[in-house]
Amino acid sequence: MPNDRELATFRKQLLGWFRQFQRDLPWRRTKDPYCIWLSEIMLQQTRVAAAIPYYERFLQRFPDVHALAAAPQEEVLRLWSGLGYYSRARNLQKAAQQIIAKHGGQFPTRLDDALALPGIGNYTAAAILSIAFGEKHAVLDGNVARVLARLGAIHGDLRESQGWQELQETADRLLEPKSSGDWNQAMMELGATLCTPKSPQCLLCPVAQFCEGRKLGIAESLPEKRKTRATVQVTLAAAVFVDEKGQTLLLPPPKKNTKEKSSADHVPTLVSKMWHFPTLSVTGESAEKLSAFLRKLMPGAQRRNWQLVPAGKVRHAVTYRAITLLPFLINVRKLPRVPGARQVPLDNIFSLPVSNLTRKVARAALAAAASVPAKH
Repeated sequence: MPNDRELATFRKQLLGWFRQFQRDLPWRRTKDPYCIWLSEIMLQQTRVAAAIPYYERFLQRFPDVHALAAAPQEEVLRLWSGLGYYSRARNLQKAAQQIIAKHGGQFPTRLDDALALPGIGNYTAAAILSIAFGEKHAVLDGNVARVLARLGAIHGDLRESQGWQELQETADRLLEPKSSGDWNQAMMELGATLCTPKSPQCLLCPVAQFCEGRKLGIAESLPEKRKTRATVQVTLAAAVFVDEKGQTLLLPPPKKNTKEKSSADHVPTLVSKMWHFPTLSVTGESAEKLSAFLRKLMPGAQRRNWQLVPAGKVRHAVTYRAITLLPFLINVRKLPRVPGARQVPLDNIFSLPVSNLTRKVARAALAAAASVPAKH
């Protein structure tokens, strides 16, 4: 870790490296706070390569905060569909509406005002304000924390509140106040491209001479791994109705006043509170339980004798839950009526906002439908 005498050299070398070798990313070609904000929200829990096409499509449809604030939420979610962690999109739009209502359509430059917006925490606020406005706030995310842990040979759980606060203080001390935006991006870029979780490329690092972890030969073992929550196994069964026109049935997201359950297999949570196939958490005889669920869900369906055709298995993960989803294909002449449900083509369910889990179910059902002759 550089001392006060070495700090100028440390800053010069890191910034010089960044300006020469930084990746060409679309959000680095602008100082527009809206674009930078959007990129920061998308990059939470999402790799850069996966985020870029979503970022470009989203900006094309919602080029500014006014367009985003005024859009139907369903359309915002549809363009986010596939990125996961959909509360990010909901909060993004809520924040846009607050920016219109409270800040005249301009992203606030005061830290407290930025932190008051939905979905914006300390890291995101510091990143936007420094990159867009040159405000002197140091970012601290997973990449920066890893760099700091190796520079200082810091042991223990970095996410522990006292340890995280000390890392923030270190990040604040290292910040280059004359180029805070570039500095923050340089620290993040170092962690993303060279000081990676596995096999850090110390020989290419512009500030390796200051790294205590490297001097001690322990850089690769830092930061120490956190204790992870035990994986919970969940099994779901989903009904994929298909009529003679290839239309299927999707249920709507749960209403806002629906009380959340805390169970690990709460279905609305697992389908990201978006449009989804009729889905049930099951143990044991999944087809029988799904049939009973459908008869209860659909008024007048008690007399129906649907044939549930297994459509393989779908694997999915949501945080600490490992999901095995069992899709069942149900060929019908006419789709049953369900209050609030929508009928969409099975091969184009993306006209509605759906989660990755629902996409996987649709693909499995399409593959099964192609190999099984329709029986109504």
